[in-house]
Amino acid sequence: MIAKLKQILTEYGFLAFAIYMALFFGVLLGFYVAINAGLAPDSVAGRAGAFTAAYLATKLTQPLRIAATVVLTPLVRRLWQRRRPAVEPEPVNPAA
Repeated sequence: MIAKLKQILTEYGFLAFAIYMALFFGVLLGFYVAINAGLAPDSVAGRAGAFTAAYLATKLTQPLRIAATVVLTPLVRRLWQRRRPAVEPEPVNPAA
């Protein structure tokens, strides 16, 4: 799975990285909000504990995020290319 992610990163570059990071921070934020909804940390240590728990839960979902990145990156690229038609270069006029 890691080899496929490396291949996607090589082929799609920043787009694949951006999708992976968006998934990472989305999952991290989701877990943090969910943990804080069940807990009411009153101290800095409580907030740090909630963030640590959210980070660990996010790390456990890493195989799913990698799989989602591998699947979503080519789809997002195709959608992006459909929305932005290719711009043809203007012909060069050597007489001008």
